[in-house]
Amino acid sequence: MDIEKKEWEVLCSEKAIKERLEVLGETISRDYKNKKLYVVSLLKGSFIFTADLVRTLDIPVKVNFMTTSSYGHGQESSGKVNIVADVQEDLTGYDVLVTDDIADSGLTMKSVMDHLQSKNPNSVKCCVLLDKPDRRKVDLKPDYIGFTIPDKFVVGYGLNFGDYYRNIPYVFAVTERERKQ
Repeated sequence: MDIEKKEWEVLCSEKAIKERLEVLGETISRDYKNKKLYVVSLLKGSFIFTADLVRTLDIPVKVNFMTTSSYGHGQESSGKVNIVADVQEDLTGYDVLVTDDIADSGLTMKSVMDHLQSKNPNSVKCCVLLDKPDRRKVDLKPDYIGFTIPDKFVVGYGLNFGDYYRNIPYVFAVTERERKQ
């Protein structure tokens, strides 16, 4: 698919994302006040979301990264989650918040949360920019959600297509319609 030749439907504008992040930041700051918050960002897709989110927090926060693999360059999850780069730090005494760009099938998030729980934190919760509940294959309800979206292929604001388009400052769906020249 050549997405440059397709029309893009904006699902979450740059302004809407910024406004929603402020609300999420206030909520997370309140919920984790007087706790040791440890944010684990799932690379690569969540790096922009996580960076913008943690800047809205008004509490101390540690940030670390994990890399998982389940998509390759396709549009569908393979269903098998591989941890490519793990958190090496002892999580005892921390409240862990896993951030990701999207909860789709839920397989990656559930796998990561189960894995991090084995590292003995006080708690493990998750925060996603986008939630696609219609695609869920496991029992997972994100604790913090930016936007709930329909089952569409989305790109932008960290989400990629063939490792490109992460830098687009909004989230768009790629339509079947050809772009007018």
